[in-house]
Amino acid sequence: MSRTHRTLEGGNNMKNLWKRTGLALLALFAAMALTACGGGSTTDEAGGSGATGVVNIMLTDAEGDFTTYTVDVLSLTLTRADGTRVETLPITTRVDFAQYTDMTEFLTAASVPKGVYKHATLTLDYSNADIQVEDANGVAIPVGAIVDANGDPVTTLTVDVRLEGVRALPIVPGIPRMLSLDFDLQQSNTVDMTVSPPELTVEPVLYAEVDRESDKPQRLRGPLQSVNVNNGTFHVFIHPFHARLVTGTRPFGSVNVHTDENTYFEIDGQAYTGADGLAVLAMEPKFTGVVVEGFYRLRPKRFEATEVYAGSSVPGGEMDVVTGSVVARNADTLTLRGVTVQRSDGVVVFNDTVTVTVDDSTQVRKVASIDPYTQIDISVGQRVIVFGTLTSTDINDLQLDARNGYARMLYTDLRGEVVTNDPALDKFDLNLTAINGRNPAIFDFTGTGQSPAEDADPANYELNVGTLDVSPIEVGTAVHAKGFVRRFGSAPKDFDATSVAWKSVSVVQP
Repeated sequence: MSRTHRTLEGGNNMKNLWKRTGLALLALFAAMALTACGGGSTTDEAGGSGATGVVNIMLTDAEGDFTTYTVDVLSLTLTRADGTRVETLPITTRVDFAQYTDMTEFLTAASVPKGVYKHATLTLDYSNADIQVEDANGVAIPVGAIVDANGDPVTTLTVDVRLEGVRALPIVPGIPRMLSLDFDLQQSNTVDMTVSPPELTVEPVLYAEVDRESDKPQRLRGPLQSVNVNNGTFHVFIHPFHARLVTGTRPFGSVNVHTDENTYFEIDGQAYTGADGLAVLAMEPKFTGVVVEGFYRLRPKRFEATEVYAGSSVPGGEMDVVTGSVVARNADTLTLRGVTVQRSDGVVVFNDTVTVTVDDSTQVRKVASIDPYTQIDISVGQRVIVFGTLTSTDINDLQLDARNGYARMLYTDLRGEVVTNDPALDKFDLNLTAINGRNPAIFDFTGTGQSPAEDADPANYELNVGTLDVSPIEVGTAVHAKGFVRRFGSAPKDFDATSVAWKSVSVVQP
């Protein structure tokens, strides 16, 4: 069944985005002379479209109980006040929204006619959906029936949001604009776990904001177009999510990226900062795979990079790549759960368990750090991306050999309640409720401590908060911490926190 859902207005719900599960789309409108060369199809009921601009669209997701929520995005259409409809998505794009809890993704850059836009319409295809939820034991369970509010089977769903008032979207040449759309997964989905397999009811909810900066970082992915060392910039053709990094295909447009002395670069496994990294990037061939993380700023309006990855440091090259959370470690064998597997041939699948082999030949990095690390730094709870070769492709026994490969430690996300907060004793301990969105019960902390008695305990998980001021946090308060798990076999402490948030307050390490 194909179904169009209700129209909703945007609102202040965006202020608490980290509390919601959602899909956000960020659209930047600019004059044709600025940047981007993607195309957009237009249906103009009034005749010619006149001057055009460019729209850059990004996708994201926040916390949730879905281990994977993979559907196809069929279209994103903008409707002008005079009825002109502009399709901004050049091709169908498959997206696992559950993998974007802390990131916004550039999706496309498309030319759009000038004018005032009143509606945005998103169309999702569930006919080949891969949606799995975590049960009470932390096991990922595929959903069965996917239905609408009336209980009818769903194939495609269309949801519309009005752009008016503070969310009005006027487009004129030479003035970039930014549109953020949030498809709220938590409010849009209800899972019935009392039946087997679980049944999913979908009632899509969409919110809108215009010209709003976000603290959530944005990700840009695609082949390198050009580098301007003197200006500290480079251009990237957009190939979002897991789209093949194929040279010569440019349907999604391009984005100009600004760097500074603090920008971190990892290129072919080597780390650099600032101008040194940009100079190395300039020596890479055109169409080299690039992933950029940063923030789109409004004053001035530009995308500023904090982290840049290129060459063999980017999935989609000659190595197989897995991304997930380490739930157990036995010597040089890591067990990962909640894993996205990207094959060197471009095939991408979700699998809840993958076994990874590392040794001293595995090159290990920590995100945004130029310091050296080794494979023993990877401990239980750490979220990682690992490059190697799949030696077993049995879906029930996936194995990756990362010897002579790469591993990058990513930010790990903790949720829990404070059980101890005593600055005098340097104690800030949590009773964990989630590690990277998963039930702590699936993690085996054996070997994480200096002795068995000192192995990490999720009911009293010890955080090193450094200079973070957590003194106002009372015992029993629910908190959200980010950082890195301590070296395997070194606990206590268990975790180095780079930020801690509670209620509407957050503190970040300088």
